[in-house]
Amino acid sequence: MSQVRIPAWVSVGVLSAVNILLAFLVSAILFYYLDINPVDAAKIMWYGAFGTGEGVGFTLYYATGFIFTGLSVAVAFHAGLFNIGGEGQAYIGGLGVGLVCLMLGDVLPFALLLPLSIIAGGLFGAAWAFIPAWLQAKRGSHIVITTIMFNFIAASLMAYLLVEVFKPPGSMATESKVFAEASWLPKMSGLANLFGMEIPNSPLNISFFWALICAALVWVIIWHTRWGYEIRSVGASQSASAYAGISYPKVVILAMVISGMLSGFFALNVLQGELHQIKLNFVEGFGFTGIAVALMGRNHPVGVIIASLLFGFLYQGGAELSFEFGVDRNIVVVLQGLVILFCGALEHMMRPRIEQLYLAFANRSAAQAKGV
Repeated sequence: MSQVRIPAWVSVGVLSAVNILLAFLVSAILFYYLDINPVDAAKIMWYGAFGTGEGVGFTLYYATGFIFTGLSVAVAFHAGLFNIGGEGQAYIGGLGVGLVCLMLGDVLPFALLLPLSIIAGGLFGAAWAFIPAWLQAKRGSHIVITTIMFNFIAASLMAYLLVEVFKPPGSMATESKVFAEASWLPKMSGLANLFGMEIPNSPLNISFFWALICAALVWVIIWHTRWGYEIRSVGASQSASAYAGISYPKVVILAMVISGMLSGFFALNVLQGELHQIKLNFVEGFGFTGIAVALMGRNHPVGVIIASLLFGFLYQGGAELSFEFGVDRNIVVVLQGLVILFCGALEHMMRPRIEQLYLAFANRSAAQAKGV
C-alpha cells in the first residue's frame, strides 16, 4: 500500500488560511473588548482597503514595500541566514536613491535617471549587507547580532547626514530638499491617464512593477540557477554542502548581498515614488515586517506577494478603522502581531490536525475508488 503524501496546497495554503482565520477570530475578541462589532470592523477594513480605487492604490503601495523587504528576508532564509538588517539596508538604500535624485534629478532625463536610481539603491543596500555577511563568513560573527547592530548604525548615520549634510540652510526639519520633479516616479493614476483610463490618485507608482519583476527574478535565481542551488544547499545542510565542494563563505556573502539589494529597492517606492525627499525614519518598520511577510509566504516569491497584500490590507484597512471608530492606529500593530503569532510562532499548532483530516479524506476516497 503506497503512502499518501501531504500535498503542498495543504501544508502551505490550507494551513496558512486556517492560521490567519484563527488570528482574525482572536482579533474579534479584541474588538468586542473595545466595544466594536467585529463584523462592522471587518467590513470597514475591507472597504477601506479594497472598496474604492483610492483604497486599492494605498493597499498596493504598502504591499510594494513589503514585497521588497519580504523577498530580502526570504533570500537570506534560503541560505540558512536570518537577516534582521532589512531596516538598515533599506535606510542606506534610500541614501543611494536620494543622492542620485538630488545630484542628477535636474540634469539627466528620466530614462537614464530611473536605472541609475535602481542601481544606486540596490548597491547601497547590498554594500550595507556585505559587511555583516563578511563578518559571518570570515570571522564567525553571528549574522543576527551584526545585522541588528547595523540597523542602529544606519539610523545614526542617516540622522547625522540629514542634520549636518542634506538639511537645507535655514530649515529645522530633518529632511533633505525636495527632489527635482523630473526625477519623481510616475504615479499609476498619471500613467493610466496616458492610456485614456481613470484611476483615483494614490501613492501607488511604477515601482510596483519593479517589485513584481524582482519577485520573478528571485524565483529564477533561487530555483533555476547554480547560484540558487548552492544557496539552498547551504541552507539545507552546511556540512553536506561543504562536502559537495560548495564554498560556505561565498554563498553567505552572495545571499546577503542579494538580500541587501532587495531591501535597498524599498526606497524607490517611498522616496522617489511618494515622499520625493529623504526624511528621517522613512522606512517605518517595513524592514522588520518583511520578516513576517517572508515567514507567511514560506520564503517563496508567490507567497511573499500574497502575504504582502495581506499586510497592505492590514495597513490601509487599519487606517480606515482608526478613522471610523476613533481607535488608536496602533491597533494595526496588534493585528499584525496576531497574524505573526499564529503564522509564525504557532504555525505548527494546527498542522497535525489538518494533515490527519486530509489523510482520512484521501484514504476514504482511495478505498471508495477501489470498491468501485
